[in-house]
Amino acid sequence: MLPSGVLWSDLPVTSDAPLLAHGSPEPPDTAHDVALLDLDGVLYVGPDAVPGAAAALERARAAGMRLGFVTNNAARTPQEVADHLTQLGMPAERGDVITSSQAAATVVAERFGQGAAVLPVGGAGVATALREAGLRVVERAEDAPVAVVQGYGRDVGWTQLAEAVVAVRAGAVHVATNTDATIPSPRGVLPGNGALVGVVAAVTGQQPLVTGKPDPAMHAECVRRTGARSPLVVGDRLDTDVEGGRRVGVPTMLVLSGVTTPADLLAARPQARPDLVAADVSGLDHPHPPVRAVDGGWTCGAWTAMATDGGLELTQADGGTDDGTDGVTDDGLDGLRALCVAHWADHPDDAAPARVRAGAGSGAGGSLARWGLGEG
Repeated sequence: MLPSGVLWSDLPVTSDAPLLAHGSPEPPDTAHDVALLDLDGVLYVGPDAVPGAAAALERARAAGMRLGFVTNNAARTPQEVADHLTQLGMPAERGDVITSSQAAATVVAERFGQGAAVLPVGGAGVATALREAGLRVVERAEDAPVAVVQGYGRDVGWTQLAEAVVAVRAGAVHVATNTDATIPSPRGVLPGNGALVGVVAAVTGQQPLVTGKPDPAMHAECVRRTGARSPLVVGDRLDTDVEGGRRVGVPTMLVLSGVTTPADLLAARPQARPDLVAADVSGLDHPHPPVRAVDGGWTCGAWTAMATDGGLELTQADGGTDDGTDGVTDDGLDGLRALCVAHWADHPDDAAPARVRAGAGSGAGGSLARWGLGEG
């Protein structure tokens, strides 16, 4: 925890923040006062709650943690998001939610002033945020918008994209609420806002101004609103949630309930490596073990990972179990934690895919198969 009177946002961003190796000796919901929670892939996937998410948030609140909901999904208004969360058993109020549409509207209003004409592309949340920021919403390029704000919307099609292209080519600034290429769904990953932003950028030849995560504006705004002194960013994406948290100097917890796979985590760029990793948001309510250096490798619980000429090798101590239990956590991820730190220590300044194998005579093969890693 930070000293009394010091806000996390007052501290300088540093590049040497602890990344996974330090763990968390006490549960994050007691070590941090506020969780800045992503939504898609963390609390729900499509219309349905992630199993156990509601109970996990209830335990976090009971431990004294406050919750802020931070989403790159620009389609819905904050009230609609709060209503959806409440219906899923995760009570939320409008003021608890900050969307990428709100961040984009703030940026445009600050740049062009109240009353400026803006063309929205996306769901209802985009136009609503623009109006609430005092901007004038227009529907056609011929209305001479100073900016095009493009966010996710399930019904975005050729007509809206074409209008955006005409407006940008006529001089409007192209603002993207976010560039997430995909969104999670019960059917698997689907095209996200970034895929459609790419269409406009490809035709106009201009790259957009991006205001959502990982831009620090969203997390910084949520820290300001909550008065957080020791916040924790929780998300399922490396390139938005984790990198966004690191850009404002806030620790991060990656959950594997959304789009990021263990292979993606191993290959993370240095600026997108989390401080903690958990199977899902229930990782808020238990300690996370450290990963310690040992001769030739790194150990976490009953697991040891070593970087060799042939890649990474994971072994298990005699008497260990294949579920990762070490007396501190029973989430089955200790071996993955050891692999990550071993690989990142071997690649401190660059991202690289990892080749992983089970050590001879080790029981690690089952865990590697469960994580979609290695040769078994």
